[in-house]
Amino acid sequence: MTEPGRFIVFEGGEGTGKSTQARLLAAALQRAGREAVLSREPGGPPGAELLRRLLIETPPAGGWEPVSEALLHYAARAEHLNKTIVPALAAGRWVVCDRFADSTEAYQGAGLALAADALQPLRRLVVDDIEPDLVFVLDMDPGAGLARAKRRSANADRYERMDRPFHDRVRAAFQEIARRGGDRYVVVDAAAGVDDVSAAVRSAIERRLGLRLEG
Repeated sequence: MTEPGRFIVFEGGEGTGKSTQARLLAAALQRAGREAVLSREPGGPPGAELLRRLLIETPPAGGWEPVSEALLHYAARAEHLNKTIVPALAAGRWVVCDRFADSTEAYQGAGLALAADALQPLRRLVVDDIEPDLVFVLDMDPGAGLARAKRRSANADRYERMDRPFHDRVRAAFQEIARRGGDRYVVVDAAAGVDDVSAAVRSAIERRLGLRLEG
């Protein structure tokens, strides 16, 4: 019988380094002899990538209604889970993902003030019991994160263009999600250097999941 894979997620606000750390972890897993699938949300399979473009790159003038936005995110997540994540885990691969369902709670829930009772049924319907084995919440001051994101790209996406109170609410939501989530969540100071954050991630993988990774 194939040993089930593991599901690792990076969460956090804009400019916290999620994509970089997900890529570094996937490479470290490959070096350790584990098959790793690197993915992102919204995104992954073709249908989810199409929805990503609608959400982030080419939204309608004036943006989406919060409930419409949440529905689109969960539509993309359903595609991602059924066509990428679940098959990979069943085949014994490790899935490393830049964002998952907690981002919808933080961004559309706290950030856009969509009530939790609107989001919870969607999470139950789409995610059910497929939860990450470990979630890294990369935490830093939103102003510093946005400045970092701006240095990375002069063309800010629609979330990066949201006002500072929006990003403050998102950060507070991630902190609360991590506090509620217990041992499956690891909060990492994203203001530290890339190598320091990566070392903290590898240390947590060894401590929580029993796999030693080299830098």
